[in-house]
Amino acid sequence: MKIKKVAVLGAGAVGSYVIWGLSSRNDIELGVIAEGERAERLKQNGCTINGKIYHPKVWNPGETDAVDLLIVALKYGSLSAALESIQKATTENTVIMSLMNGVDSEEIIAEKVGVEHLLPAVIKVASHKEEDGYHFDPETTIGIIFGELTAPYDSDRIRAIEELFKDTGIHFRATEYAREEMWSKFRLNVCNNLPQAILGAGVGCYRDSVHMKAISDGLKGELEAIAQAKGIDLSKTEASSGRGSAVPPSARYSTLQDLDAGRHTEIDMFSGALIRMGKELGIPTPYNEYTYHMIKALEEKNDGRFNYTGDKEPTWSK
Repeated sequence: MKIKKVAVLGAGAVGSYVIWGLSSRNDIELGVIAEGERAERLKQNGCTINGKIYHPKVWNPGETDAVDLLIVALKYGSLSAALESIQKATTENTVIMSLMNGVDSEEIIAEKVGVEHLLPAVIKVASHKEEDGYHFDPETTIGIIFGELTAPYDSDRIRAIEELFKDTGIHFRATEYAREEMWSKFRLNVCNNLPQAILGAGVGCYRDSVHMKAISDGLKGELEAIAQAKGIDLSKTEASSGRGSAVPPSARYSTLQDLDAGRHTEIDMFSGALIRMGKELGIPTPYNEYTYHMIKALEEKNDGRFNYTGDKEPTWSK
C-alpha cells in the first residue's frame, strides 16, 4: 500500500499539525475537506501555522474520491454533522485515522462506514490559536501514536503511514497497544484538561495547589476503575504516555480555550462519557458528575443565561 492522497477533515489545532508536516511532501496530494464559507475562506487565506501560510487543496465532500488516508480532526460536537462527509470520502481502500479526543469517535465513525476502515490513533500536541493562526512547538510535541487492535501489528497500512510521516517533522510511533494509548490520552484530558477549566488558571495549578491535585486525582481514580472494568490495562503503555507535551505553567488546554473563546466544550466526550460508562458498569463517578455539571454551567454562563440586571424579580435559594 502506498498513500498518495490525504484528506484532512478539520483544519483547527489538531489538523494544523498534520497540514504543517505533510505540506513538506511534494509526492502526495493533500487537501482539506470543507464547504460553504469555511471552504471559501481556506481557498482565499490558506492555513496560518507557526507564522507561515500553507495552501492545501480544498475539497467539497463530494470531490474526495479515491482518498487513501482520511484524517478526522474535528471537535466532538461537529462529528455527527460530518458523518455524511466522511462517508462520501470513504472508498473501498480508504484508511481513516481519527485524531479526536475521547475514546468513542472511532466507534461512531465505524457505525457509518465500517470498522475495517478505522485505524486507532491519538495525537498529543499542545496547539493554541493566536491572532495569526495556530501555534505549537514542533520539538516538544509528542505527536501521533497509532496501531492495529489485533495482529498483524506491522500491517501494510501501518508501514504505509510510517512511510508517509517519515522525514516530515511529524513525530510518530506505531504501537501494539492502541486501545490502551487511547485511554491513556483520555486520562490526560480528563485529569489535566477539565479541573483547570473550572478554575480558569494555567496548567501550573496542578503543581502549585494540593486542592487542584486532589480533584485531578479523584477524576483519575474513577477513570482507571472504569478502564479496569473494561479490561484495559493502562500499564501496557509506554512511560511517556502518562504525560502530555511539555508546556509552560501558563498553558491553557482545549476545554479552557473553548470557554475563554465563548465556545461550547467537549465535556460530553470526557466526563459525560465516563458518567454513562460508570452507570453501565455500576461504578460511581461523583468527581466526573460534579465536573460535568460545572463545565455545562460555565457554557451557560458564556451563553448569557446568567446576565442578570437589577430589575429582575428577587429569587430565593431552595
